[in-house]
Amino acid sequence: MYVVLLKFSENKSKAPDFMDGHNNWLRAGFEEGVFLASGTLQPKAGGGILAHNTTREALDARIAADPFVAEGVVAAEVLEIDAARTDVRLDFLKA
Repeated sequence: MYVVLLKFSENKSKAPDFMDGHNNWLRAGFEEGVFLASGTLQPKAGGGILAHNTTREALDARIAADPFVAEGVVAAEVLEIDAARTDVRLDFLKA
């Protein structure tokens, strides 16, 4: 499982220019079964994504294709978590 942090850079003001592309990128991640959840880092510091069902290499390539990343609106950080214990509803995330 991966936690992807997309933290705004000094180019944050360009976000509206690439919002449609970013939203399409998010939609594809959900439709392809890679993204489980996404939302805003508070206080409006960027976004966060919970991802699974992918390799680190494939996730890195997916992140690089995000228009926000490609255009320097955000900087991406990926945290990999090997889930050892979960609520039964999340057993599919266990490593």
